[in-house]
Amino acid sequence: MAARSNLVNLDALIRRADFALEDGEQTAYEAFQSIPARELKSGNATAALLRKPDFQRETNHWIPEQVVSLLECYVNGDLIPSVILWRSASNLFVIDGGHRLSVLRAWVEDDYGDAHLSHRLFGHNISREQLKAAQKTRRLVNERVGSWSYYQKLLEDDTDLTEEQKRKRATIATRGISVQWVVGNVDKAETSFFNINMKGTPLDDIEELLLKNRKKSIPIATRAIIRAGRGHRYWSSFSQEVTIKLEEYAAKIHKLLFDPEIERPVKTLDLPLGGSKGVRTAIQVLKEFLLITDCGQNGEVKRLENYQDDGTGEDTLRLLKRAISLTNRMTGNGDGSLGLHPAIYFYGPSGIHSTPMFLGTAMLIAKQLSNNNSGFFKDFTAVRASLEKIMIEHKDLIAIIIQKAGSNYRAQKYGVFLESLIKKLKDVGEVDEVEIISLAQLEGRIISGDFKRTSQKIDDDEKSKVFISSALVSAIKCPICNGYLDTEKSMSYDHIIRVREGGSGMAENVQLTHPYCNQSVKC
Repeated sequence: MAARSNLVNLDALIRRADFALEDGEQTAYEAFQSIPARELKSGNATAALLRKPDFQRETNHWIPEQVVSLLECYVNGDLIPSVILWRSASNLFVIDGGHRLSVLRAWVEDDYGDAHLSHRLFGHNISREQLKAAQKTRRLVNERVGSWSYYQKLLEDDTDLTEEQKRKRATIATRGISVQWVVGNVDKAETSFFNINMKGTPLDDIEELLLKNRKKSIPIATRAIIRAGRGHRYWSSFSQEVTIKLEEYAAKIHKLLFDPEIERPVKTLDLPLGGSKGVRTAIQVLKEFLLITDCGQNGEVKRLENYQDDGTGEDTLRLLKRAISLTNRMTGNGDGSLGLHPAIYFYGPSGIHSTPMFLGTAMLIAKQLSNNNSGFFKDFTAVRASLEKIMIEHKDLIAIIIQKAGSNYRAQKYGVFLESLIKKLKDVGEVDEVEIISLAQLEGRIISGDFKRTSQKIDDDEKSKVFISSALVSAIKCPICNGYLDTEKSMSYDHIIRVREGGSGMAENVQLTHPYCNQSVKC
């Protein structure tokens, strides 16, 4: 499978519309048999009428090579499978073939996820991964196919053309992608969509779950956060007041979890809590994180399917508020923020974001907040220095412990392990490697040297590992708990001698602390 960072995001090339708003009344225009590429240029009728169903997955599943391959087929006259459309009263909905049509439209618009149409939909929230994939795609297209503008010049000036240029020019001028039509009402069109998309290139589990539950608060909030309140408005049926708040909250959570963007190799300790903001990577993390924010007092997480449809947006706002509250406890400058350092708590030994560590930690904190257990946070702060020492020195061992758990239970198992480790440190003060393995309930299942390898080349993983370990040696610590400070995201300025005791606000009487340590520990 291709690296997720190499996927081309063409989601802006064909806009979305809500099936539910379409009455299915037949229109007077005829059902055409093909769509030429030129008809996908802005200003043409077909481009103006084309829509994807609001529940269609994002058009970001192809790598640059697949984009180029389809365009090569188009200009060479090779066979391209038909696309399937459904005609409503006001739009032409793409039931199957969204990637094929989006690639052709990207070609004629020269927008592979980084130009005018994409900026109009996503604003300035285009990730670095998306930009790199777009630039690579454009370069490959220009080298192996030729740009749309190149072929337009061939049509305008036919002097001194090679036979190949003449052949391709004629192909582009006369061909189009074949069209098949779904006949029937809205229900027929939606049923056809799911039947078709469970074959060929099927929806993956998370896509299918979100699409089939798209009117519930978790999927709506997930979509809102992932694009920082931009992109298609899956929440367009909500009132303006709710919509404004929803987009504001979503943008705030996005910033807290996904800024700044990750670069490889890692050259900074300022790392995002939630990992990569690439849509396909982040969507699973966000869905699980939102479910965790809504956990009960025993830490039990509900199934997404058990939520009711959210017709007003009130439940979506409730979830977003809970997500902000949990995220603010983990990071930020609010009084209760623990200021967890991402490099220590959420990243593996080679600087790769660990979803189980992030979600497991969130699960543990969410449970304590649900129980209103303020004592846990004091206990955590009391052992924080020892805990972080273990997490730095035994990061490889912790990575192995996580891998040994079943993939569907890693976050939950890690949360339990972390809670046990904190309790053990509180009781005995120190924990060695043997006790760490025992707490993970994996005695006999961990072999020394797991995942070790040798290589003469210094790859990005090793560069990141060296940087993080070296940078932490000189990183700033909180003088109250002696834990590491994430100075970019979460830091408080504390009077060493309190103001009520005559302390000044001069630099010599100010220290840098965790917000929680300043407001809740020091008394």
